[in-house]
Amino acid sequence: MNKQEVMELIKSRRSVRAYKAEQIKAEELDYVLEAGTWAPSSMGLQSPILVAVQDPETVKLLSGLNARVLGNDSDPFYGAPTVIVVFSNGDRGETCEEDGALVMQNLMLAAKAVGLGSCWIHRAKPVFESEEGKALMKKWGVPENYRGVAHCILGYPAEEPAAKPRKEGRVIRA
Repeated sequence: MNKQEVMELIKSRRSVRAYKAEQIKAEELDYVLEAGTWAPSSMGLQSPILVAVQDPETVKLLSGLNARVLGNDSDPFYGAPTVIVVFSNGDRGETCEEDGALVMQNLMLAAKAVGLGSCWIHRAKPVFESEEGKALMKKWGVPENYRGVAHCILGYPAEEPAAKPRKEGRVIRA
């Protein structure tokens, strides 16, 4: 991949908020997950943990827990059939969220590269601080000192959102 292809991938990735019901292919999910494991991390500790969820009942449960934090009964996952929950080591202090954010960026770019839609969904921290969230973490083998950073929803896009124009004056050369 040359530098123009990398820039085009970055420029063309959008947050997708409408998905087809069809589940993504295992090879696509594996590709996206591998990209997440190659994200940079504080001191190279590679502490983030990724939990891939494709079971419809568990996806629905996660969506419901997320909606509860929002205070409504919407589907904050927009019907996406796959959710990757990104956890990071809470003992890492100030770099916990940053490590998880780097994973999320890799996941979303890799998803675009294989033709998937993705969207960063917030509220993972309060979801996994709840009793139901803690029970899921225990079931999945995620250590108690880890905290939810984000949900990366994945699926085949039912729409292709257009890019917003870039704002001027956001780069300062000092």
